[in-house]
Amino acid sequence: MKDILQDIVSHTQNLGFLTTVKVTGTDKGTTINSMADDRSVIMEAETANPYPDMIGVFGMPQLNKLKYLLEGAEYKENAKISVTTAERNGETIPTHIHFENAAGDFENDYRFMNKAIIEEKLKTVKFKGAQWNVEITPSMASIARMKLMSAAHSEEPTFNVLTKDGNLVFSFGDASTHAGEFVFQHGVEGALQHTWSWPVAQVQSILGLDGDLTMSISDQGAMMITVDSGMVKYDYILPAQSK
Repeated sequence: MKDILQDIVSHTQNLGFLTTVKVTGTDKGTTINSMADDRSVIMEAETANPYPDMIGVFGMPQLNKLKYLLEGAEYKENAKISVTTAERNGETIPTHIHFENAAGDFENDYRFMNKAIIEEKLKTVKFKGAQWNVEITPSMASIARMKLMSAAHSEEPTFNVLTKDGNLVFSFGDASTHAGEFVFQHGVEGALQHTWSWPVAQVQSILGLDGDLTMSISDQGAMMITVDSGMVKYDYILPAQSK
């Protein structure tokens, strides 16, 4: 149980802008959803295997508190971490995670958010998919180059994405400001007819996550970065801004 919880926290709370998640679990699969408060990022995820302890619909709020408990010294070795359920309106639902150290003398309960509240909090239109015009696997070198370029243009909250001469190009600034651009990926298939912009901080944070990365960009104004941790496949969808 601890492994999947740590995986979820590291791919949500650690980003700095996904602080609450909604879990929907059945005996066939477990999905996880979240959204940034400013709606800059929508996350849709699915576990590689169903988790019987996570059956039902519930919210996990204040992920910083969950992270603190998971990393706590008292729960590092031989801790008992389990999901507690209760009967509500004739239905068995998860209510909280119980933490107990090996000695049994240090306990904490992390409470879930009930279905009605989490569905109201994360009420949003579900991403219906897009036609992806460019799909790549970002390299570590390209991600490092983006950090260098964004540091040189730290005043820019967004960056532009375009294709040029068969390459995927990221640019910062414009003709009226300091500006720079670099090839993020050479020799891409497909092309973008429009230039869109995306938030630098969010994209860089997602690209810095552990897991297998793929990036998909649509001329309809959407970017999706998929991170497969092995335990969970996370899709981060970022609506674009027109330039």
